[in-house]
Amino acid sequence: MTSTTKASLSGLELLRAGAASIAQRPGIGQLLGMEVEALEEGLVSFAVTTQPAFANPLGDVHGGICATLLDSVMGCAVHTTLEAGVGYSTIEIKVNYTRTISVEGRRLTAIGKTIHTGRRTATAEGEVRDDEGRLVAHGTTTCLIHRSDPPSERT
Repeated sequence: MTSTTKASLSGLELLRAGAASIAQRPGIGQLLGMEVEALEEGLVSFAVTTQPAFANPLGDVHGGICATLLDSVMGCAVHTTLEAGVGYSTIEIKVNYTRTISVEGRRLTAIGKTIHTGRRTATAEGEVRDDEGRLVAHGTTTCLIHRSDPPSERT
């Protein structure tokens, strides 16, 4: 997909086009083996299956895996609400962990939902659950919205 084509798609359309092609998925999604579960306006869900490469020094899933899942679903939930040619970046992310996770093939599902999308910032919340439905992490994010403002609106 060309950059011109990407710029003409809304955030939701761009994410759906990327989900349709594994080759177009971002590197982090390929690296962790993320699978798209849901892509709707204001709501995104991705899943991964744990593996030994996800281990922290104690042998459980490293907290960065859940943080990455949360950053991905919350940011992408914001992206689904943006019009064509508008981007975003994470300003901050807050993650709470509620239990340890085995590296032995547990399926983790993350859901991100927008709370508010404004002109310059957006907020979202997310949670990660294991394959038994238990909450393993939850978080919030604030994203900066990248718009090309007309010269009369710039400060």
